[in-house]
Amino acid sequence: MSVIIFIVILLVLVLVHEFGHFFTAKKFGIRVDEFGFGFPPKLFGKKFGETEYSVNLLPIGGFVRIFGESPDEESMTGPDSNRSFINKPKWQQAIVLVAGLFMNFLLAWILFSFGFMSGLPTSVGSEPRGQTLSDVHLVIVDVLLKSPADLAGLKTGDKIMTISIPASSNSNDYIKNPTPDQIKNFIVSHASVTSTKNPIAIGYERGPDKEAVTFVVPTVIGASDHPSIGISMDEIGTAKLPFFQALWEGMKLTLTMIKATATGLFGLIWGGIRGKGSLSGVSGPVGMVSIVGQAYKFGFAYLLSFAALISVNLGIINLIPFPALDGGRLFFILIEKIKGSRINPKVANTINMVGFGILILLMVVITYHDIVKLF
Repeated sequence: MSVIIFIVILLVLVLVHEFGHFFTAKKFGIRVDEFGFGFPPKLFGKKFGETEYSVNLLPIGGFVRIFGESPDEESMTGPDSNRSFINKPKWQQAIVLVAGLFMNFLLAWILFSFGFMSGLPTSVGSEPRGQTLSDVHLVIVDVLLKSPADLAGLKTGDKIMTISIPASSNSNDYIKNPTPDQIKNFIVSHASVTSTKNPIAIGYERGPDKEAVTFVVPTVIGASDHPSIGISMDEIGTAKLPFFQALWEGMKLTLTMIKATATGLFGLIWGGIRGKGSLSGVSGPVGMVSIVGQAYKFGFAYLLSFAALISVNLGIINLIPFPALDGGRLFFILIEKIKGSRINPKVANTINMVGFGILILLMVVITYHDIVKLF
C-alpha cells in the first residue's frame, strides 16, 4: 500500500509541475508536442489538436515535450519556428520554466490549507495565534536505532500515554499523560533501580490501535551522563481552522517551508563542496516509501503535510542552476541575455544531457544508500 500511495503522490506532484510548463507554453503560443503521464516506454497515446497525450509504462511522474526546448535546425529555422520555445522572448522562456515550480508551491499552499481545514497535526507552541490545539498527546518523533526504545518496539508516531514501574506500589511511580520533562526526569530518577527483571513500562497508542504496553531498561547512550531510552518527543495536537484563516496559515507555513528547504539544501550543497557533505539526511524513492507508510498510518492530515513538503522540495530542487533542471535552463537564459547572443545549441544540449546523466547517477547512489539503511 505504501508503494502505491507514494507512486500516486509522486505522479500528482510531477504532473502538477509539468502542467505549469504546459499551460504557460500554450498561452505564449509555443507548440507542445507531448504531455506524458509516466515515463517511457510508451503504452498508448491520443492526439488532441497538436499535442499528443500519452500514458507510459513507468508511473513515476510525467513530462512535457515542448517544441524547441532542446533546439535543433527544425525548431530554429523550420516552417514552425515562430512557435518554437527557443525563438520566443527571454521573459516568456523564463516564465515557462518558472511556472513548474510555481505550481508546486501553489499545490503545497492548497494542501497545507486543506490540512488546516480538516485538522493539521501541530506542535504545542507552534499553533496559530488565538487557536487552541485539541487532542494533545506526547508523540515520539524519532527513535534511535538499536536503542532500548527501538529494541522494545517503540516507533515514530507512537503516543505515550503512561510511564510507570510495574513492580512498585508507590503512586509517584506511575504517571498518566506525561510531558516530555516528566518522561526525562522519570527515566533519570528510576534508572538505578531498573533492570531486565524490573523494567520501566511505557503505555502507548499506535495509529488506530488500542493502548499497548512495552518494557524498556534505560542505558547510557553515547557520551551522555544521563540514562536514556533513545527517543525524541514532542507534544502534538490538532489545529482545525476556518476557511480563510486556514488559507492564511497555509500560505505562511508554505513560505516557512520554502525558506527552510532552501536553507537546508544550500547547507547540503555547501557541505559537499567543502568535502563535509553527507547523504545521511537525504532520502530517495526507497526512503520516501517508508516515510509515506508512516504518514499513512498516522492519518490523512499527515499524508497531506508530507505531500506538501515533497511538493516544496520538488520546486526548490528544480530551481538549482544545474544542467537539465529548470534552474539550469534559466541560468542559460540569463547568460544569453547578458552576452546578447545564443549559446551554441549543440553545446547547450550536450551540457544538459551530461547533467541529466549525473542526476540519474546521483539518484542511483541515493537509492543504494536508502537500501543499505534498511539493513
